[in-house]
Amino acid sequence: MATSAVGSATQRRPIVILTHDVEASSALETELSLLATLIYAPDLDSLYLILETSPREMLIADLDSVAADPREAEAVVTAIRERFPDLPIIALSRSRTSARMAKRLGVRRALVAPVDPDELVQVVSGVLNGESAEGASVPSTRRSLAHLIGVSEPMQNVYNAILRLADSSTTVLIRGESGSGKELAARAIVSLGRRNTKPFISLNCAALPETLIETELFGHERGAYTGADRSRPGHIELAHTGTLFLDEIATLTLSLQSKLLRVLEDREVRRIGGSTPRSIDFRLLTATNEDLEEMVHVGRFREDLYYRINVVPLDLPPLRDREGDIPLLLDHYLKHFCAAEGVAVKEVDPEVVEILEEYRWPGNVRELENLVQRMVLMVNGPRIEPRHLPKNVLYATSAQNESLLIPEEGLDFVKELERIEGAYLRAALRRTDGRKAEAGKLLKLTPRQMKYLCHKHGL
Repeated sequence: MATSAVGSATQRRPIVILTHDVEASSALETELSLLATLIYAPDLDSLYLILETSPREMLIADLDSVAADPREAEAVVTAIRERFPDLPIIALSRSRTSARMAKRLGVRRALVAPVDPDELVQVVSGVLNGESAEGASVPSTRRSLAHLIGVSEPMQNVYNAILRLADSSTTVLIRGESGSGKELAARAIVSLGRRNTKPFISLNCAALPETLIETELFGHERGAYTGADRSRPGHIELAHTGTLFLDEIATLTLSLQSKLLRVLEDREVRRIGGSTPRSIDFRLLTATNEDLEEMVHVGRFREDLYYRINVVPLDLPPLRDREGDIPLLLDHYLKHFCAAEGVAVKEVDPEVVEILEEYRWPGNVRELENLVQRMVLMVNGPRIEPRHLPKNVLYATSAQNESLLIPEEGLDFVKELERIEGAYLRAALRRTDGRKAEAGKLLKLTPRQMKYLCHKHGL
């Protein structure tokens, strides 16, 4: 580990470390002493005094040493962020819930302990040099774009793509699972582009039978078929000068695909029963959750149309791959539906957030939106707790936890019990500042049992 080279580059700038854990302090001293000057604060009062009176470049907060649970950790991070909003913070915690919470509250990085020493040095060095842990300049993170919401890296990529595409007239194929927000992405492209004041015509190709889809797309002249008592423009014609969005385009029959291809090639549309083509100018956005390449391969989708619509693909990530977005979406939908129902915004138990982050969300954002609406309506009282969650969510996350608890290859049960035993002992000793008698009482152990276990684990 080349700490000396890093240390000279950063000229040992001051870092404040919030911890009263002697073991953690020693580990941080070993890894970071050549990188920066370390100033220790054992508690919040000491921390505030140091931050207000001493020069400092950043804060490393060992949340476990100053908070007993994720809720208390949230209060600590919130208080520090409110008092020192511009201070870069790296949060450390053995609790994934606390780490995710800290990241949600705006810390620069949240690392789950035990932390790899090389990773810690890389992250600290990057923050000191105004870079991310990956070594690039820290970008501004968007929380939303138009009606899309999320701070995760996949959503930042989506935002960047939309901003690049908005002002062009390029045809875009939006791909993603059902419920991932494909129409919202289409509307974002339009709202940020130069056609935002022009018509936006949206049609779900899967919502109507073939006979109706044809007349909805192309329109008809009076007398074109029984019941056509007047002429009517289709969606393509209505989109003139604006944007046409065709959702679920993969459901179009081959016959309709052929007619749509002709429109895209000639930029003219002919109404059903009509003989005069009408020139049109529109931008085409399409969306699908199907594997179009496989459909082309088996002959269910025209290859020439596929290349016409797949000029620029825009892939939307499923909700399960959007780390850190669920708390943000949860907060947004809670405020929205509570306001709609005229009730005070409900609080959410931290364990609920943890369960929702572990759930796989087969229905994506739409499923989360529906779940929040249901809880706002059905939960009596001001607080949403795990018992209020649907059984399918609770069952899915408990099954996932079981698979994580016992991997497919199995585990050494005796060693695993020893590991857990040692973890509890260390946690109790940290809680009691190393006082073994008090730690033993905390674990409901007799003095003899405590002495034996400490000797066994070298504590």
